[in-house]
Amino acid sequence: MMLGLKKDKKDEDSGGITPYLSLEKTAVLQETRTFNETPLSARKCIHVLAKIIYMINQGEQLTQNEAREAFFATTRLFQCKDVTLRRMVHLVIKELPTAPDDAIIATSSLTKDMTGREDGYRATAIRSLCKITDITMLTAIERYLKQALVDRNPAVSSAALVSTLHLGKDNSPAEMVKRWTNEINEALSSDNVIVQYHALGLMYSVKKHDRLAVSKLLAKYTKGGVKSPYATCLLIRIACKVIEENEQDSNSALIDFLESCLRHKSEIVIYEAARALCNLPNLSGKDIAPAISVLQLFLSSPKPTLRFAAVKTLNKVASKYPSSVTMCNLDLEHLISDTNRSIATLAITTLLKTGNEGSIERLMKQIQSFMSEIPDEFKIIVVKAIQSLCIKFPNKHDVMINLCSTMLREEGGYQYKEAIVNTIIAVLEANPGSQDTALHHLSEFIEDCEHGVLATKILHLLGREGPKTKSPSKFIRYIYNRVILENPTVRAAAVTSLAKFGAVCPDLKPSILVLLRRCLHDSHDEVRDRATFYLHVLETNNPSLINYYILDNLQASIVGLQSLLVHYIDNPSAQPFNLNQVPITTSPAEVTPSSKTDDTVMAEPRKPTVPTKTRQEELAEKLAEIPEFGRLGPLFKSSPKPLELSETETEYYVQCNVHTFQQHVVLQFDVTNTLQDQQLEQVTVQVEGENYHVLGHLPCPLLTYNTPGTCYTLLQLPDDPSLVPTTFTCTLKFLVKDCDPTTGQADDVGYEDEYVLEDMEVGVNILFQRVFKTNFIASWEEMDSQNQADETYTLTAAKSLQDAVEQLVTFFGMQPCERSDRVTEGKNSHILLLAGQYLDGNECLITTKMVFDGAVNLKISARSANPDISDLLVSSI
Repeated sequence: MMLGLKKDKKDEDSGGITPYLSLEKTAVLQETRTFNETPLSARKCIHVLAKIIYMINQGEQLTQNEAREAFFATTRLFQCKDVTLRRMVHLVIKELPTAPDDAIIATSSLTKDMTGREDGYRATAIRSLCKITDITMLTAIERYLKQALVDRNPAVSSAALVSTLHLGKDNSPAEMVKRWTNEINEALSSDNVIVQYHALGLMYSVKKHDRLAVSKLLAKYTKGGVKSPYATCLLIRIACKVIEENEQDSNSALIDFLESCLRHKSEIVIYEAARALCNLPNLSGKDIAPAISVLQLFLSSPKPTLRFAAVKTLNKVASKYPSSVTMCNLDLEHLISDTNRSIATLAITTLLKTGNEGSIERLMKQIQSFMSEIPDEFKIIVVKAIQSLCIKFPNKHDVMINLCSTMLREEGGYQYKEAIVNTIIAVLEANPGSQDTALHHLSEFIEDCEHGVLATKILHLLGREGPKTKSPSKFIRYIYNRVILENPTVRAAAVTSLAKFGAVCPDLKPSILVLLRRCLHDSHDEVRDRATFYLHVLETNNPSLINYYILDNLQASIVGLQSLLVHYIDNPSAQPFNLNQVPITTSPAEVTPSSKTDDTVMAEPRKPTVPTKTRQEELAEKLAEIPEFGRLGPLFKSSPKPLELSETETEYYVQCNVHTFQQHVVLQFDVTNTLQDQQLEQVTVQVEGENYHVLGHLPCPLLTYNTPGTCYTLLQLPDDPSLVPTTFTCTLKFLVKDCDPTTGQADDVGYEDEYVLEDMEVGVNILFQRVFKTNFIASWEEMDSQNQADETYTLTAAKSLQDAVEQLVTFFGMQPCERSDRVTEGKNSHILLLAGQYLDGNECLITTKMVFDGAVNLKISARSANPDISDLLVSSI
């Protein structure tokens, strides 16, 4: 009989069928009639109570009447003396949603159980009583709770401490709990490890708002007196919180305490101390060396939990202090063959973070044999670690790309293959030298790719990057095979990719035209339409049309386009829809696969198709809701990130966003009052800047403690664009009222005050929006060379070419093209390509040739349809 009831461990891991799986709420509530039977069957009642608890824990919602009936039925069981049944009754009463008026019925019975001699259910009675008792009734049981805190039975004492801790979360009971300090201190001296742990937690909860009291608590117990390892762990966490809040020079005693815990006899204390030291801010690699040594010892522990904890902590530390974790590499390599695959995965990803360039090839071989033994979710973690390693060691990209291509040919799900493809693309973006190798492996992958989404993504990548390679013709075969063999979504993407090869590579254009004509007979209308369109554009031999319709991606904001289309449909007009009114996007539009696809593609996991709003779109919506700004027209540009006009530690923290319209500038000031005893009203920021005229202010009516508020200043944009760059002096002005920090009640009368902010610089970048150019050279040659302006400069402040590139990109506020914002390591010359759109809609391009010889010497050339814009760009530095 007993053997038949036992389950094999494998069956337990796979999950057994619970007897409560198909419970119905109505049937269970009807079974509570069993509680009225005479004689009462304790075993049957326990079974019914277990069903009720299961339903509640599964999220089953009971109506007020259902909960009340179940509660009253359960209280009838107090007449039974069975210990197990009584404990179940306490548990059900604690879990049932009970009205305060109904709870009074069970209060006397629970109080009797709490103060009785039967230790078997005194602890459960305390928990239930504290859960259902109303605040007004607490004074009636205060004496019993105080006695229970120091009860000789550890279970009773622990239950009282934890219940009191939950009571202390509300304001009124918290004041009552503070009067029990003597009893809590007595519980802290208990020999029981759990009681001492709970007592320390309650004591900290009482004193946590008093820094001096917390410091005294730490000073008393960090020197000794805590025998419980759990209490010591809690003490470590309290110490860490205090260290993070206090100044660095006052933490030496607490850091010494943490280091002393590394020599504790309990393993959980040692680990907690080591983890705490590793997570503390402002510590150097030398300071955490003792903690690293302890974690290294845990790596060879026979206990899987210790090995997992140690390697997980080291994995996190390796991101910040890779050199400090290097000493553990030998032990980490041994863990690659650990039977616990979670430990092995963390070990290999940690090695990828700490490895040096010389050990890359050996690590890649270990990973290759390791990957076949772990599930996809662990493989994805390893692949992302490889991606970080590729960026860290660009010279080893061939080895890592070859490993990724091998993994692409192995079995795996969609998310795993997507992670590998994203890694290869990231390597290609970061290392231009890996372009041919990466595209070749991706081209081979789409030959047998089961996932249409990935094939489409790779085809668009081939269309963008393939024409720039040394021999672009070798990719045509892979692309055209997709036209023959794949579903309509992939075929349409392949047609677009072929057209881009024909647009960029003149020698391949005749062959591309032949292939596109074959696509005119495709069975799907989307493929035929694309082929017809691209064929017609390519046959015009017009570089401007080819560049605009084939190479340049859609620059319109998807969210903005959607909004304007909805408005156009809701408000019919005789005028055609004007695409020029759509705001341009600050990030390239992603090509989303068509919904017309086969069942295989539809079954793949997809990201949400709802377009997400960019920061500028969110700010534009916020400004559009303000009636005073309705006459300004569409928003042209917002600053990419807010400018800080004060420090976060000051009385008033102020940030500014600059919004550019056709003839106006709106300064949005986000203000936070960090003073708890002040309330600000009618908050404005007065600005003064040369060549700018202030048209008005929109104040923030009320600014309470730690609640951000926004005020606006409207400026007239100078007619001469060369006068746009200026420095504003900013002053925060407001009406201040003193208020009670505890209640937040402010005085009726206030006084005017002001606060001087830091100066704010505005540059020429507010006049230019970013524009993406897939083929910059074609766009440059297409633009009239007679409108070109040139100038030479020396940037003495730039420490390197990369520094100069970053400064110029920020200064002009334009989009770097063809990865020219990345300077190849070791080179002393570079060309930066920038593309943008001026306030009036004219596109402008910049070519900057720079050489580093102690300082950065550069020649800047600008082209635009308007020669004045070209002159403005080259003269503004």
